[in-house]
Amino acid sequence: MWTKQVLAIMEKSIVLLQEVTDGSLYEGVAYGSYTTRSLFQYMFLVQRHFDINHFKHPWLKQHFAFMYRTVLPGFQRTVAIADSNYNWFYGPESQLVFLDKFVMRNGSGNWLADQIRKNRVLEGPGTPSKGQRWCTLHTEFLWYDANLGFVPPPDYGIPKLHYFEDWGVVTYGSALPAEVNRPFLSFKSGKLGGRAIYDIVHRNKYKEWIKGWRNFNAGHEHPDQNSFTFAPNGVPFITEALYGPKYTFLNNVLMFAPAASKSCFYPWEGQVTEDCSSKWLKYKHDLAADCQGRVVAAMERGGIIFIRGEGVGAYNPKLKLKSLQRNLLLLHPQLLLLVDQIHLDDDSPLEVASSFFHNVDVPFEETVIDDVHGAFIRQRDGAYKMYWMDDTGYSEKAVVASRMYPRGYPYNGTNYVNVTTHLRSPITRAVYLFIGPSIDVQSFNVHGNSQQLDVFITTGEHAYAAYLWTVEDKSHSVFAQVIADRQKILFDRTSTIRSSVVSEIRDYVELVEQNLQHFKPVFQQLEKQILSRVRNTDGFRKTAERLLQFSDKRQTEEAIDRIFAISQRQQQQSRGKRNRKVAKGFVDAGPDIFAQIEVNERKVRQKAQTLAQKELPVDEEEEMKDLLDFADITYRQHKNNVLIKGQYGPAQMLATVRSSAPSMSASYTRLFLILNIVIFFVMLAMQLTWFQKAKSLHSQRCLYAVLLIDSCILLWLYSSCSQSQC
Repeated sequence: MWTKQVLAIMEKSIVLLQEVTDGSLYEGVAYGSYTTRSLFQYMFLVQRHFDINHFKHPWLKQHFAFMYRTVLPGFQRTVAIADSNYNWFYGPESQLVFLDKFVMRNGSGNWLADQIRKNRVLEGPGTPSKGQRWCTLHTEFLWYDANLGFVPPPDYGIPKLHYFEDWGVVTYGSALPAEVNRPFLSFKSGKLGGRAIYDIVHRNKYKEWIKGWRNFNAGHEHPDQNSFTFAPNGVPFITEALYGPKYTFLNNVLMFAPAASKSCFYPWEGQVTEDCSSKWLKYKHDLAADCQGRVVAAMERGGIIFIRGEGVGAYNPKLKLKSLQRNLLLLHPQLLLLVDQIHLDDDSPLEVASSFFHNVDVPFEETVIDDVHGAFIRQRDGAYKMYWMDDTGYSEKAVVASRMYPRGYPYNGTNYVNVTTHLRSPITRAVYLFIGPSIDVQSFNVHGNSQQLDVFITTGEHAYAAYLWTVEDKSHSVFAQVIADRQKILFDRTSTIRSSVVSEIRDYVELVEQNLQHFKPVFQQLEKQILSRVRNTDGFRKTAERLLQFSDKRQTEEAIDRIFAISQRQQQQSRGKRNRKVAKGFVDAGPDIFAQIEVNERKVRQKAQTLAQKELPVDEEEEMKDLLDFADITYRQHKNNVLIKGQYGPAQMLATVRSSAPSMSASYTRLFLILNIVIFFVMLAMQLTWFQKAKSLHSQRCLYAVLLIDSCILLWLYSSCSQSQC
């Protein structure tokens, strides 16, 4: 019966996947490979053994884009949105050859798998964990079709802009060779759990199956609406912070002060899904359940990329944010302009905003040129720099720091730049410029008013003028205009991304039941084979009882007695042809067990579904167990404390009491243990040298008493230290 339950659950999941129109998985690339490892095996098995063909599923046809459009240049890393390592948890060679053999049939899956295999990281960050390294090798062998060859996609070598409408993610420049002027850019602003799951929950779709957020798990997502990453020349410059605590400041987004409600790092407040006391994102209740961002526009014109996102739906309404707009302009493969516009309501209490920019590999260093503050990282091919100022031309000095993750996470931590901006009512804009090593920026100026922002940039070879219209009333027909040297490029509102609604699948319950009927004859035959092979009377009766345990009690007893009588007669028959005929008659004469339990099976499934929908506590340690052996480089701590500088003065961001208290206790215990050991050996040395010569018995007794007490203290400290694992 457990097999039937699994089949029912998987078939329902495949129906729901039709809602995901872009081939993505909302948990990101790493956990997506975790899902497809099992999902593809299921699809293969039910087609092979039950003749159920899911290979024409619309989500499956789009899934190659999810794997191809998320790979950074060099084929070693992927965009690390949500809980992630540097690339994939499982595969992805196995999943790619599956798609090629059963879905695409064009050689592109084989080609991408081959590129990933050739460029695999063998040491350092990006190497697969020990528990995941070889567990998909057998399916890769089973599914690989050499006749398809290795054929790159038609647009390989040309950087392309791709928008995942369900996931809410934009990528540009994926799956390219790691060469100069081969950039990768990503931006994320979407609905919690992806559009499909969010709409299923909020529009009350699939009522027979779904009872709100309890049927889904968005715990591996991050508070990252309006976040971005940038890798000029394929070198990670601004990165995600990988698998860490679900804090807003560990993502490339904004926080605000003073907080309007209880927050993890008061007086600063982040996105509403931030959770102070759990390893998982908050998503089931209150404001967190309605969290969403939105990609407003994403377009390419004349080699320049423009992306705009709106993230106000990810923050507490009590902050009185009218709009939180982020604009990205990729002017050159090594030159990215980012503009944040913060629009406050008239009665907003906010006074300060704080932006974060991360790199998990290399610490940032400070720099300043002509009162314009900045930061940079050192890479083999040179320095990757960033500078910033607000729309008045003022540049605030930033905090450059590192953050160690609490114990239990697969990575040590992250390095970041924290830029604080003082807010003015109603509109404040912050401008950031990210520069690759081949670009020599000679001037950087900003001018703005309530309607638009003008940014002027001069490099050693080019001059750029970017005009941004940031008004939200759609009165202006243009988002932005860029003049690159003498070329004028316009980004108008005709390319605005419009949200769409996916209709509920018709007769979805009957569709699943229809597929489940494919399993019935197979299980009937299996049950008859089991009964025909049992010769021992006691064993036969136990087998029958087990098979009939879900059916009606009276019918069960009658059926067992009937089978028992047949078994008795069979044992009395002679061997040979007559025996074979009786055996055949036995199989056919036995009751149709599948038919008997079919009546009550639906009740069992409904009961199991009800139990599954109950909110049970999550075993966090068990969830993390499979991920704790990731290979990781030695982390170089740049600064221990997390500081946000604002008008409130330096505010130290402490970890939660749950994580910090044990470490403090362990530190003090370790200190006292070391001191006590030193004192013990000093007194022991005194006993062996000076006190042995002393004639006073009283002095020797006092010393022995002190040594005895000190030994007890030493044992107690050792016990405490063992318990706190210090």
